[in-house]
Amino acid sequence: MTRKKQRINIITLGCSKNLVDSEVFMRQVEKRYDVFADSNEATDIVVINTCGFINNAKEESINTILSAVEAKKRGEVKKVIVSGCLSQRYKMDLKNEINEVDGFYGVNELPEILKSLNIDYKKELVGERHLTTPKHYAYLKISEGCNRHCSFCAIPLIRGKHISRSIESLLNEAHFLASQGVKELILIAQDLTYYGLDLYGKRRLPQLVEQLSHIDGIEWIRLHYAYPAGFPTELLLTIADNPKVCNYLDVPLQHINSRLLDSMKRGLNGEKTRDFVKTVRQQVPGIAFRTTLIVGYPGETGEMFDELYAFVKQSRFDRLGVFTYSPEEGTSAFTLTNDIPQQVKHDRMEKLMDLQQNISLEINSKKVGETFKVLIDKKEGDFYVGRSEFDSPEVDQEILIPVSSQTLQVGNFYSVRITQADFFDLFGEMKDVL
Repeated sequence: MTRKKQRINIITLGCSKNLVDSEVFMRQVEKRYDVFADSNEATDIVVINTCGFINNAKEESINTILSAVEAKKRGEVKKVIVSGCLSQRYKMDLKNEINEVDGFYGVNELPEILKSLNIDYKKELVGERHLTTPKHYAYLKISEGCNRHCSFCAIPLIRGKHISRSIESLLNEAHFLASQGVKELILIAQDLTYYGLDLYGKRRLPQLVEQLSHIDGIEWIRLHYAYPAGFPTELLLTIADNPKVCNYLDVPLQHINSRLLDSMKRGLNGEKTRDFVKTVRQQVPGIAFRTTLIVGYPGETGEMFDELYAFVKQSRFDRLGVFTYSPEEGTSAFTLTNDIPQQVKHDRMEKLMDLQQNISLEINSKKVGETFKVLIDKKEGDFYVGRSEFDSPEVDQEILIPVSSQTLQVGNFYSVRITQADFFDLFGEMKDVL
């Protein structure tokens, strides 16, 4: 008689780097358990992979843990396990406050979590994952940790120093992903551009990208979370010249005022930040430039914010995210006076996002009548939802194609003509199959 498998639900909070960790865990346990991802179905075990980056993320993690504990009290769940960044950072506090949890584990304790489930860590599965993204794209985490010392960021305290993965291991994982039907690789790390310094003595991101582009089945390679200081400029040549590398770059700039950038320990002043943006656009004409900014950092005056506003207005970023500053214990900025009222922070964020909305509409309007290579991610309601090389999943705009006009296949590429533009979406019609 075959023994019925127990059911395990992995809830992933936070960033795509956490998602990769969850997928690695799921691959290790899938032979022993029926695996669910972020499911509302009743399961025997719940594993919560937490985020501890900013206050809102911490609150979401705590609320998710408490909800799982309540389900355990009602007899709906047998075991609750907590892992990830919040657990790494506040393990003892969490143990003392929420003792109904069966185990708290840090970011590098996968073997220990498996042991608690009576599973041995399988080295033969290294480089393999149970994908939770649509099968045609996947994230590839090329390193762990961070050697930067940005004053506002707790990631080095949580994840430790930068550790690059070897090119060989990354190529092996990419081959596995391609064998599963992945067509788009999205390279992620705490700092992509530091890649290779610890392992090879020099930055090797351009070489890694070039080698990944030779893998059959991989058609797009996208770069996320690059750092402006020390950026390997030869990477721009790779982006410009290699047809498999998307004309897309995600570089958090955080601010433009030199005094604040110095306090943030970003490694570039305002002038060099402007020069960096100019160099990127000169070397890769038409590149989609995505960035994030922080408003309300300690000491940010009205004049400093006005400088930032003018910078965004002039730079016309294709994609922009804005965060309000929140103090993180253990960081150097935590000792600074948090002197900007929360309402002022919120108002500054809204002002920047209103500006960006208008910029986005102007940029999008110029795309009407143009034709793009589009990857279809899903069918939703009356539309197929796709993206061009200028758009990353989850965080950027989408291209919507009416279902009634043609039949498309999710995971395939099509030539799409843009017929209409909105603030953060485009509408189009299929012209050809690619």
